[in-house]
Amino acid sequence: MIKAVGANLLLAAASGPKLPGISDFLPPELLFKGTPFAINRIILIRIVATIVLLAIMCITAARAKVVPGRWQGAVEWLLDFIKDNIVYQVLGKVRGERYVPMITTMFLTILVFNLCGIIPGMNMAATATIATPLVFALWTWVQYWIAATREQGLWKYLKGELFPTGVPAPLYILVAPIQLLEIAIVRPFSLTLRLFANMLAGHLLVGTCLAFSQFYLIEVSNKLMTLVGVMWLIGGLVFVCFEIFVAALQAYVFATLSAVYISQSYPLEED
Repeated sequence: MIKAVGANLLLAAASGPKLPGISDFLPPELLFKGTPFAINRIILIRIVATIVLLAIMCITAARAKVVPGRWQGAVEWLLDFIKDNIVYQVLGKVRGERYVPMITTMFLTILVFNLCGIIPGMNMAATATIATPLVFALWTWVQYWIAATREQGLWKYLKGELFPTGVPAPLYILVAPIQLLEIAIVRPFSLTLRLFANMLAGHLLVGTCLAFSQFYLIEVSNKLMTLVGVMWLIGGLVFVCFEIFVAALQAYVFATLSAVYISQSYPLEED
């Protein structure tokens, strides 16, 4: 019997846990296969998350009361937080009024998409592939160029960015290309990469912990390995809680940086 148990342990150890990998982010098509409208698991998660977010906001707005209840109060607090502590804090009330809908949409969508990574049945942040972060980054990119052109004129904006005052003229040959690269490529790239990499890493960490916990608790029948499995499970739960924090933090960082980049497109003079 001891030999049989040992053989089972060796067989389980040889197979090992099924760890998360790149295939998780390239799932097979589920609907409309072979067409430009093909939908895989990640796209389906985005669609469901968007519908849920819109439903929550619409139902809350339809049932709004003069004296808000707890749910309405929580939603209003979140909207006021975005408006007052991100948009107005960075852009000011006069300039920021124009961008409240944009930054609010961005913050809430990224937050909900990030949280999909810890929701059972989804288990994948909708921002864990590069497409969604890139779309939001390009939205910011377009908006700060529009703001710069509208408020300063394109040439004046570029002149101020590429040839900053106080820099010796001979250094402009180095400073100008770096500044152009920064406003044209580095800003949207950094926004995209920061969000994408954080959610990708979070998925891999949580998935690895839970894979090892399943392996040691279920596939390996041994008291010592059960203890190891419990430790992995605790680690997984800790990372799940940490992912909730990271999901909110990344939504806040992305929205704040978007507001900062738009603010930098305005002239330094106060309105």
